[in-house]
Amino acid sequence: MKISYNWLKQFINTDWTPEQTSELLTDLGLEVEGVEQYQSVKGGLKGVVIGEVLTCIKHPNADKLKITTVNVGGETPLQIVCGAPNVSTGQKVPVATIGTTLYTEEGEGWTIKKGKIRGEESHGMICAEDELGLGKSHEGIMVLDPSIAVGTPAADLFDIENDHVFEIGLTPNRADAMSHYGTARDLKAGLIQKDIKLELITPSVSAFHIASRTLIIDIDVKDKELAPRYCGLTISGIKVMESPKWLQNRLKAIGLSPINNVVDATNYVLHDLGQPLHAFDAAKITGNKIEVKTLDAGTKFTTLDGVERELHEDDLMICDTEKPLCIAGVFGGQDSGVTESTTSIFLESAYFNPVSIRKTAKRHSLNTDASFRFERGVDPNITQYALKRAALLIKEIAGGEISSNLIDLYPKKIEDFHVRLSFANAKKLIGEEIPEEIIKRILTSLDIKINSITETGLGLTIPSYRNDVLREADIIEEILRVYGYNNIKPINKLNASISRSSRFDDHKIQNIIGNQLAAQGFYEILTNSLTNPNYVDLSEQLKASHNVEMLNPLSSDLSVLRQSLLFSGLEAIAHNINRKQQDLKLFEFGKTYHNYTDTRAENKHLTLLLTGNQDKENWNSPSKKSDFFLLKGNVISVLERLGLSQYNEAPIKNDLFSEGLSIYYKKSKLVDFGIVKKTIVKHFDISQDVLFADFNWDVILELVKHHSIVFKPIAKYPETRRDFALLIEDTVTFEAIYKIAVQTEKKILKSVNLFDVYQGENLPNGKKSYAVSFVFQDENKTLTDKQIDKIMNKLKANFENQLGAELR
Repeated sequence: MKISYNWLKQFINTDWTPEQTSELLTDLGLEVEGVEQYQSVKGGLKGVVIGEVLTCIKHPNADKLKITTVNVGGETPLQIVCGAPNVSTGQKVPVATIGTTLYTEEGEGWTIKKGKIRGEESHGMICAEDELGLGKSHEGIMVLDPSIAVGTPAADLFDIENDHVFEIGLTPNRADAMSHYGTARDLKAGLIQKDIKLELITPSVSAFHIASRTLIIDIDVKDKELAPRYCGLTISGIKVMESPKWLQNRLKAIGLSPINNVVDATNYVLHDLGQPLHAFDAAKITGNKIEVKTLDAGTKFTTLDGVERELHEDDLMICDTEKPLCIAGVFGGQDSGVTESTTSIFLESAYFNPVSIRKTAKRHSLNTDASFRFERGVDPNITQYALKRAALLIKEIAGGEISSNLIDLYPKKIEDFHVRLSFANAKKLIGEEIPEEIIKRILTSLDIKINSITETGLGLTIPSYRNDVLREADIIEEILRVYGYNNIKPINKLNASISRSSRFDDHKIQNIIGNQLAAQGFYEILTNSLTNPNYVDLSEQLKASHNVEMLNPLSSDLSVLRQSLLFSGLEAIAHNINRKQQDLKLFEFGKTYHNYTDTRAENKHLTLLLTGNQDKENWNSPSKKSDFFLLKGNVISVLERLGLSQYNEAPIKNDLFSEGLSIYYKKSKLVDFGIVKKTIVKHFDISQDVLFADFNWDVILELVKHHSIVFKPIAKYPETRRDFALLIEDTVTFEAIYKIAVQTEKKILKSVNLFDVYQGENLPNGKKSYAVSFVFQDENKTLTDKQIDKIMNKLKANFENQLGAELR
């Protein structure tokens, strides 16, 4: 929510700086997430001064250009080449001097520089109103009042407004603060707590009066549960046109685009008081009657954005005697809005059931300023006042007269809420005793009425606009936020209960692996579970029918829950590569979601992503690309850290990969890993290889629970190593050699390692050479050459018989 500092000061005339104000608002619970400067004309016309055209002659080298000399109050006049058809001697004009920055309508800046135009020097620019941001005309330069003094800064002449705009992260419960008036109420309470007493200035509506009763529009509220209060009146003889500059500046400051004086007036009151209003073209209301009711399900209705919508049977509608005009509290209709030809309006101000508005807005995926407020609950007792305020403003800027009675249908008044506050409970919850007088002062400053006072507590009446204050705990929270959380002294004693948890808890295992991966150079990422539904088309294994779809998606690109963490990971890689970060090692713990015929599944995964070089550039070592074997080493290190060293490998059967492996424990798949298909990475505009590992974390957690750690002493006796250079068929894998070796000698063979591979000249076709090392160790004695030679001979014989290997 955006709040204008200048606008705020219309309600509370404080001399606090914007920085001080933002600090106090944050302390009060209206967290200011940022403060932006706003200028009604970007740049503030700095460097633009008023000049007088002394001479004006035709440019010798261009038919449409003129050479002028302009006095801007300096020692010598400036020579300026001008292309405007209306420039002439004796005019007072705005001049952008050398170094001045002007801005386009899109906000892009460009700086005036000394230059030559068709061979003639130009030392500035005589400006049109659109070039200064003062209007849209570009028919010629601005010609000003001759009485204006030469050298006058243009900023002084055109009354540039400078403002500060607070971006407030409003929590859903604070419906009362969804306006400048509501924010000012809180600010007043905060200032009173600091012994600064300022009055809250409430705009007067005493000038409201009914001029005639020439345009009567009856109101019939058929569903009083959905519309507990409904007010309306007509205004005739208006002229729809552009709003005055002050109103446009107020709306632009908070990010709204001015439309016309009537619509702008309703938007102004909405952000001024927090009460949404709607103006209907009275000529388009058939039967001179407004009916507030629901319609049959499936009824077609076209909203202001041109979209035809199917209504739900519970959608509250504003109708005339023949047709619907507006979705109540949410969005107006295309055929009932105010246009340039409108001369009379019906102005609506209402209180609608918040639950009804929230459901309707979600059903139609509409989020407007009006629905934002109605669905959180506006003040039911400000409805009539806001209507009068808007009517007076429309009369002021659009003319006309109030041409009907103000109809206010409010059959059952919404009463203020009553709460009892115990001083003892307040002390217990706050953790510190706040003096009773301060509590009373805070409550009074928040418009909470004190009905009764006893030794133990207070009887209170909560104003209707505070629909979030319903319990004693809510009252205590209000006291504390105004008193100041920072004013509560910390205590030296901290009470805490010790919880007993298993060492196999998910978060503990996750922290162990996360720390290990971070130590290996990985960075943890956290990506959005919402994703693009079209990503499933990149894989035949992922089905669109398995997507879990959002009922009310933020956008079409974020409308389903992900079936794989790969695509959100590739988005992160593409984001980093586009910012010159090509060497990446990332990991993520996250969930996937599937919608099957008979059930929905939610599974947790750990994923690794590698791309680019393994290490940073260094003068004494060549760059080496991250490859499949680096990824495999990382995968194995994760499994071994979890004690899952007994596993089997198999070729991958996942079409996300161009090549890779799957690792199983018995029949349970632990991980798929390999090189991502180029067609997939190209979809994300990634031109380098990406390696990906996908751990089934739920399966791994279940296996880890049954894992026991075995400790054994370090062997006292030395290791012995022997090597073989084996000539084998190029289809033979190292895994086959490894399995034969460990089956041949199970007691003292400690490790088998492949340390060299050769394939090329001096070897027969279809052959390759593997250099394999074998490490032996006996825990009870030192091994002799005779023992080792005997084992090596067995190994040689088995390799020859089972693999057709030869020693080189």
